[in-house]
Amino acid sequence: MTENVVTTTGGRVRGAASPRSADGSVIVHRSIPYAAAPFGEHRFAAPAPPAPWDGVRDHTSFGPPPPQKPHLVGAAAWSPDMSDDCLTLTVWSAARPGDRAPVLVWIHGGAYIVGASSEPSYDGTRLAESGPVVVGINYRIGFEGFGHVPGRPDNRGILDQAAALRWVRDNIENFGGDPDNVTVAGESAGAGSVVCLMASPDARGLFRRAIAHSVPGDMITPDTARSVAERIAAAAGVPYEAESLSALSPEKVLDAIDVVLAETPSGGFKPFTCFAPVVGGPELPESPLEAAARGGTAGIDLLIGHNAHEFRLFTELGQEVRIDDEQVLRDTVARLGLREDAVEVYRAAHPGASVRELFNAVQSDAVFCEYTVRFAEAHACGGGRAFFFRFAAESTVLDGRLGACHGLDLPFAFGNLDGDFGMFLLDGAPTEAHHDLAARMVAAWRDFAATGDPGWASVTAEATVVKEWNTPDVLHPGHVAPVREVWADVPLAPK
Repeated sequence: MTENVVTTTGGRVRGAASPRSADGSVIVHRSIPYAAAPFGEHRFAAPAPPAPWDGVRDHTSFGPPPPQKPHLVGAAAWSPDMSDDCLTLTVWSAARPGDRAPVLVWIHGGAYIVGASSEPSYDGTRLAESGPVVVGINYRIGFEGFGHVPGRPDNRGILDQAAALRWVRDNIENFGGDPDNVTVAGESAGAGSVVCLMASPDARGLFRRAIAHSVPGDMITPDTARSVAERIAAAAGVPYEAESLSALSPEKVLDAIDVVLAETPSGGFKPFTCFAPVVGGPELPESPLEAAARGGTAGIDLLIGHNAHEFRLFTELGQEVRIDDEQVLRDTVARLGLREDAVEVYRAAHPGASVRELFNAVQSDAVFCEYTVRFAEAHACGGGRAFFFRFAAESTVLDGRLGACHGLDLPFAFGNLDGDFGMFLLDGAPTEAHHDLAARMVAAWRDFAATGDPGWASVTAEATVVKEWNTPDVLHPGHVAPVREVWADVPLAPK
């Protein structure tokens, strides 16, 4: 890279040394367009190629995120006066042309409604220092990316992700990466996107490995997506048709989403999103679980797992929730379709737990844990290699109420314990044990991206080996979740 300038298919781009790079070896090129701005003639359409440019474009600062509101922790700062050019990606690389380093492409989470690759938690410098070329991508979220619009493709956010992967295939060699050794990784909605990409015809052959942290099981049918979209159109005061929806400004769509979310209480707990991947169309013909079980994902190595106390992030930090009534717990279990004795099974598995703690345990399994382990097992039974983990290191903030909550794994996996998110969750400066855990997780991601082996045994049809990330780590020869029996007959099909 001469003066940090790299030639891409769109034109030449200039980057800069990452300010987090101790020796300046990691060069970051921020917010390179991989697709045209998804508005105007491209509104609600499949991603189109960006317009090429002459000369050298400066990519030393981040561009705008996709349209969003601050619904959740991790929302990016967006305003209507920002540029529409939000389909961009950022490359962190300590490699040079000809090195053919493994490539790790990061898909951010955020309930399919918030987030951006520019979030400090996702800074790829530490990972890039360990060896891989790291790519963080933006994609359409909320109604722009997942709303059902008549005559337009569903899952536009996932189509954006596939377009970014095609850009990586065509350009990453000039950043020192190997286009034949790409790992796609994500957490939460990003992990849901990862398993959808594993099952999507549009992404076939674009990556070799996958990392999925805390996979949400919320996928929906076209009928459900249409029903949600009709309510959003009604809230916006326009007919449910592509032309009328396309004429709405992004902020009016966001306001209408707020109205719909306010109308859908769920057991006293306000839902975070009304969007999810849509199963049943050409972009995602079958659910990822079905695809994995029949062997459709077998050619992709998989590193997958969840956190020990996922749902505590939302009840203890996300919003004010009162859960002190046994009936709330029993109503939740019934709504989820669990066995009649499910509360007793959970209570036996968590002796001394309060009603609130039991509610969090049930909801953690319902939203993330059961789907994550079930996908790992389906992938293995379908002939693929799956390596499973459980993140159990606990936060000490808020008197320890967060535990090993949703998202706590991210500062460790990215090696960013000194960032604001990591410092908050660890209640100040991380300990030496925390730094050691982060180093082990960074190494596992690095090794998996390079070779497909993170350093422990894979899942088999006979046993789900669990690597427990903690201080210190533990390797369990089989899955340690006695409550799984109450989930055995619960289908995790799109709703």
